[in-house]
Amino acid sequence: MKLITIHQPNYMPWSGFFHKWLIADVFVILDTVQYHKNEWQNRNQIKTTQGAQWVTVPVTYRFPQTIQEVGIAQGNWAKKQVSSIEQAYAKAPFFTQTWQPIKAVLQHKHDSLSKLNIALIQALGQQLGCTAPIYIASDLPIENTEPTGRLIDICTHFNADAYLSGAEGRSYLQKEAFEAAGLSLYFQDVQPPIYAQLHGDFIPYLSVLDVLFNMGDEAREVVRNMGDKIS
Repeated sequence: MKLITIHQPNYMPWSGFFHKWLIADVFVILDTVQYHKNEWQNRNQIKTTQGAQWVTVPVTYRFPQTIQEVGIAQGNWAKKQVSSIEQAYAKAPFFTQTWQPIKAVLQHKHDSLSKLNIALIQALGQQLGCTAPIYIASDLPIENTEPTGRLIDICTHFNADAYLSGAEGRSYLQKEAFEAAGLSLYFQDVQPPIYAQLHGDFIPYLSVLDVLFNMGDEAREVVRNMGDKIS
């Protein structure tokens, strides 16, 4: 079975994002859908001595731009963000061995949010041992803009046998359309991994940075084993 998963390019995503990549055969970054303000595409959370803290990329956006069209606002946000992450995690056991490739991406000047997010996703995925090939939707000859139809067309493009959706897909995907296209439909079933964190009581759903800095090479198995897929 050839399993494909598709996800928007979130900013420094949580562990569940990479769990999908680790168990799929093909991973497609969906940058051709509309950008939504104040969601996960330009921000995520890290853990500091004060608890969970947002790290945000300031953007230039005009409705109804797609994710690939959203720019990054000028300013020293990256310098401040690097400093915040270093202050929060300098004492984490695996910070030194995992931080530099991610820091390099943040310090590189990107002209679009999508390009920044994709570069970070690739750097984080490499740290986690994600090996399935990754593709960008805007590079594919897909014109369908209907939510279910677009996903089916991407699956068909890669000759996939099955599609892995996030759990929220149950509320909007048309299961009968996948069946008509000869595709099995699976939904991700995961729970946040529990592990030793810095700074007090455990906080779930943070950026995967938290797992990497605290778990090092063990992060791959921690993320892979946080759940499975169900039909």
